[in-house]
Amino acid sequence: MSHHDHHEHGPITRPGGTADDPGHDLDHSHGGHEEHHGGLGTYLAVFLALCFLTSMSFLTFTSYWPWRDQPQVGWAFMMAVSCTKAMLVILFFMHVLWEANWKYVLTIPAAMMAVFLAIMLIPDIGMRNRMISQERAVHMARPADVSVLERAGEQRGVESPAH
Repeated sequence: MSHHDHHEHGPITRPGGTADDPGHDLDHSHGGHEEHHGGLGTYLAVFLALCFLTSMSFLTFTSYWPWRDQPQVGWAFMMAVSCTKAMLVILFFMHVLWEANWKYVLTIPAAMMAVFLAIMLIPDIGMRNRMISQERAVHMARPADVSVLERAGEQRGVESPAH
């Protein structure tokens, strides 16, 4: 095995070099620029942003929330906050922000498929009560049934058990 063959194996640390190549210094720069994966300040800023967003979600359950009579507004707000928090965690704590551009090859088709599947399920969810069997109709929960069960549970909690 020649000296040149020995350098064909091993991890490539930069273009034209290998880990066991004594002719190349093994700094971690790639093409003259250093990779920057944030720092303590970046992580603390993201942590504070996550804490702030969590408190904003909590705000929807307080008397300060201006749309108390419209729960859909609170749900939409909490979903937006949750998606923002997930994006921050993925980008910074999972280091996706600093990954190579191949991340788009993996994430964009998966996101498109998720949206497509959600849209395809909308008719099933919206029309789930139109054509059902008699047996399923008998055993389905209805809002009136739920209120009856809640009242029965409250009455059991008030009464002392006989045994």
